[in-house]
Amino acid sequence: MKMVSWNVNGLRACVNKGFSDYFMQADADIFCVQETKLQEGQIDLNYEGYFPYWNYAEKKGYSGTAVFTKQQPISVRYGIEEDSEPEGRILTLTFETFYFITVYTPNAKRDLSRLPYRLEWEDRFRAYLNQLDAVKPVIVCGDLNVAHQEIDIKNAKANKGNSGFTEEERSKMTELLQSGFIDTFRHFYPDREDAYSWWSNMPKVRERNVGWRIDYFLASSRLAPYLTDAGIDAHVLGSDHCPVILELDFSKTVQ
Repeated sequence: MKMVSWNVNGLRACVNKGFSDYFMQADADIFCVQETKLQEGQIDLNYEGYFPYWNYAEKKGYSGTAVFTKQQPISVRYGIEEDSEPEGRILTLTFETFYFITVYTPNAKRDLSRLPYRLEWEDRFRAYLNQLDAVKPVIVCGDLNVAHQEIDIKNAKANKGNSGFTEEERSKMTELLQSGFIDTFRHFYPDREDAYSWWSNMPKVRERNVGWRIDYFLASSRLAPYLTDAGIDAHVLGSDHCPVILELDFSKTVQ
């Protein structure tokens, strides 16, 4: 089973930059996007063989998530505590053997003015994942808006304390992983450097690979035997983020 996650930073713009070509080439079983930045009716995007699910933000041109899945889920939830979420940041799909979640984690903002909200949101999100994980395994993907370790960011020393690399945000990621989840890319490539999924739009930054790894696939620890690979398609353009990938084999017999 192949899963792809991509923060497209505006789906309508990304569609004009080759999104559909990549979508078809990827041939994922589940393909999800964050920062769609649109409302219902603003795009006609249907792919044969896929069931689409959208969570739109109330604010126009802001946030938003979507999932395209070959297998129809048992149910879909739009939010954490409620079956709604004003910023359109989360979708939960229930399948027979696992929960699948795509998420666009709130940004603390450059001046860190939204850091308190971000940390409170992290606690609620972790509690939600743990609640689901108590029922069946969970796969989480999306833009988590944090570079967890120094290896996940090009200029760690210069960025310490900056939004997305504060001790508080990094600690929340550590708490989440310690509660029973795997960072699947680091599971396969614990020491790989220069592996990033987001680059600033400043000139030459992406060309020089001065990036951050802030897009993830996380999985319940007990899914480890079924994981077969994880990847980052850094060559794919169309957004300031690139797609990240997870592959699993649920046909494996686990001893």
